[in-house]
Formats: sequence, C-alpha cells, structure tokens
Amino acid sequence: MKLKGKLLLIGGGENKGEQDIEEFKTTGVLERLLKEATQGRQSRIEIVATASSVPREMEQAYLEAFEKLGATDVGLLGLTKRTQASAQLFLDRLDAADVLFFTGGDQLRLTSILGGTPFFDALKERLEHDASFMYAGTSAGAAAASDCMVCEGDSRNALKKGEIKTAAGFGFVENIVFDTHFIKRGRIGRLLQIVASNPMVLGVGLEENTALLVQGVTMEAVGPGSAIIADGRMIASTNLAEIADGEPISIEKVLLHAMSRGDAYNLEAHKLEILFECQQARRARS
Repeated sequence: MKLKGKLLLIGGGENKGEQDIEEFKTTGVLERLLKEATQGRQSRIEIVATASSVPREMEQAYLEAFEKLGATDVGLLGLTKRTQASAQLFLDRLDAADVLFFTGGDQLRLTSILGGTPFFDALKERLEHDASFMYAGTSAGAAAASDCMVCEGDSRNALKKGEIKTAAGFGFVENIVFDTHFIKRGRIGRLLQIVASNPMVLGVGLEENTALLVQGVTMEAVGPGSAIIADGRMIASTNLAEIADGEPISIEKVLLHAMSRGDAYNLEAHKLEILFECQQARRARS
C-alpha cells in the first residue's frame, strides 16, 4: 500500500512526562508527534485505546501526557467494540482528526475489532490519500501497522521452530514485521525466525521510548533509543525447512542494522543512511 499520510510507530514505554522532562518536551517521541502533526499543538488528536483491556486508564494517561506538551484539542475515541466501528459518530470523528493515536495492549484485539469495518476502511482511505493525516501507534498500535504482525512467542524459545506465531495486521506497510519492547524483552530471536521463514520480510525491532517515522519509502529513527533492522535477503542457508517443530534454528548470514535518532532507512533501496551521512549529503546538494 502506498501512503500519502505518515506513520509514527513507537516501541512502547514512551516518556509521558514522568521521566526526563527535558527529553519529554524537546526530543521525545510524543513531542515529535506534535511537530509532525499538520496543525502542531492545535491538531485534533484522537486517542484510540481499542487494544487495551483497561481503555479508560490508558486514554487518561495519554490525555495527560499530551496536555503536558500543550496539545489543545485531544479527544478520547472510546471505540472498544466491533459494532461501534460502523457508527457514523466514530466515522465523523475520524474524518475530523489530524492524528489517530493507537495505544498499547493486544494487537490481536485491535485487528479483530477494527479489521474489515467501515472505520478501518475510512482510516486506510485517509492514509492513502491525505498527506496531512497521521497514524501513530505504540506497542500493539505499532505492531499492527504492517501486513504481518507477531502475535505470540516467548523470547527465551524464539529460535526454536514454530515458537513464533504471526497474524495478519492492518497492512499499512508491506513486507515488514515490527516488534516492540525489543531490547528490554530480548526479542532478537523473534525477528531472526521471522526473516528466516521468509527472507523478503524485513524484521524491525523498536526499543522502548523510540519510534520510526515512516513517510513514503523512508523510515526515520526518533527518540533516544535504537531501532534494529534484520534483513534476511542475504541469508545463505538455514535448516528451517528440515527440522521439526521445537528444534533450534540455524541461519547463515543475516544483515543487521542499528538505527539511532535521525538515521534514515530507505525501504526501496534497502539502504541505511546514518545521521552524519545524511547531513553530509544535504550539504553536498546545497
């Protein structure tokens, strides 16, 4: 799917103003969201806690965080049931929003409630055609953005065949799997099994309090942490097709990249530009 709108995909655990206040108000991922939003702090932001088992608490936490940053028009969508996703009230609120912010929780809950509904169709339509619109998602909200998402898999056994389960996501980005809470929960094995299973799929691991801003074919790293990219196109060999479920996987040659703030990855060229290189290239063009 080719999008005109923006995606801001966060690894979860973002600073909500309870940690480093200076980082929160200057270079934090939620501050970057407001800078990218078409009307800045006056943008209409709808918080969507559909993925959460405690949606009211989740909505309140993000409402307070955005208010600390000076956002002046934040709504709580309150969409928690599939039957609501056909109601005109929610379609009208989506149409009026500049940003939809999807909280964490369970990505299967999110996709099963919204997938295939008029609300989802309208969301996809806006992302495809409206350059001023942004989908922002943290944790489950980020994992669900791609066409394939991890929905189950213990990190300790992630390199045993069959331990990682995937499901269809929203499909805003194709041939990518986004895994969240990546470094804290030691999820590198999950990405390696994903890319070994289908090397055309790019594995992306997002550290907490870190995001990727996706615009067109470019992903830019945002926030103080790291994003890890596992590219399996150069895999030379693997035993995945030969072993039984539960047995350990062997893989020869996976290309890994580590991105930090300002780095940009081109999804068509499969090339990472580190911030220093980006700055040099801009100076050369000017």
